[in-house]
Amino acid sequence: MSGTSQRNAPPSADLLSIARLVPHGARVLDLGCGTGALLDYLIRERGCSGYGVEIDDANVQACMARGVNVIQFDLEAGLALFGDASFDVVLQIDTLQHLRNAEVMLRETARVGRTGIVAFPNFAHWPNRLAVLRGRMPVTKVLPYQWYDTPNIRVGTLRDFEALARQNQLQVLDSFGLQDGEEIRFWPNARASRAVFKLQRA
Repeated sequence: MSGTSQRNAPPSADLLSIARLVPHGARVLDLGCGTGALLDYLIRERGCSGYGVEIDDANVQACMARGVNVIQFDLEAGLALFGDASFDVVLQIDTLQHLRNAEVMLRETARVGRTGIVAFPNFAHWPNRLAVLRGRMPVTKVLPYQWYDTPNIRVGTLRDFEALARQNQLQVLDSFGLQDGEEIRFWPNARASRAVFKLQRA
């Protein structure tokens, strides 16, 4: 794939739904930005600016090919290099479940950004529940790995995250589920494969 076609490749339907939560012109920090697809879209289509943080060499190179500013950094080390409220929005999209210091990083997300947007696979989605009832760990589009080779070191649900936010004095401004790019607000804990939260410090 050429650099131009890679840069113009649209984000997934779920990422486009998340992008709608980011105000036009916002200064954005994308933690665990992957190939930079979401940040690239926000810069091109919503007039945003900012940085991605990523540790994987190939992903860092992909960000650079897109023209996305990226910092190669291990999030387990924390975000001490960023000051309080130095970004309008801090994104943690499919990052939290990979981190050992997930609770600390959640608090840091709310400290560094005026608002934080967190998304993660929702383990309470009904196909996952059905798989567990059958005695197997689920394998889905959002949770595509077998139990023995998954990079996820934890799983959670919308209700789990609500409790964690309260425990850390974080105010949830909005929350919903995502299923193939569609916002799910009725019974999202059972009906959505991905959880999305917009939050700030209380």
